[in-house]
Amino acid sequence: MKLARTIRLDLSDENVFEQPAEAGEWAISGGFEFSNSDESELTGKTRQAFANGWLSLNSFGRATFVAITPITETEFDDLTNQLADHFVAHYGAPSREAAWPVAREELEHMRSMCEDHTDNTIAMVSRSLTDTGVHESYRFTEPQGASLEAFAVHGSVD
Repeated sequence: MKLARTIRLDLSDENVFEQPAEAGEWAISGGFEFSNSDESELTGKTRQAFANGWLSLNSFGRATFVAITPITETEFDDLTNQLADHFVAHYGAPSREAAWPVAREELEHMRSMCEDHTDNTIAMVSRSLTDTGVHESYRFTEPQGASLEAFAVHGSVD
């Protein structure tokens, strides 16, 4: 089973997101956060989170990039509970029990998206508002192998 963890290729997330995710947090798309938004609300850092931000499941911050990695059943179940609790605390769900199936569906969607990719594949999300709601598209960059010669400097002690 696979899911995605937030990664940082540089410090830009610190500048573009209101609440940047830390590297290594489990993540999902999180497009539901914008389901009731309109263009006038999507400005500044909120616009950046909408356009390109993955939602972390620890801090509920945003990240530009995630990497696909294995996850255990226990971790997956724990994340479902965390997300269900977040739905109760921040979106008005009446209870964890009521929110749990929706949280599980969000995680299953992310899991199915990650499952066929090689570990360490980098994923990016792009969102736009359409007449029917939030549209998401995804891009994946498979890990590239590099030879030692690409990083090592060879020379002589003479």
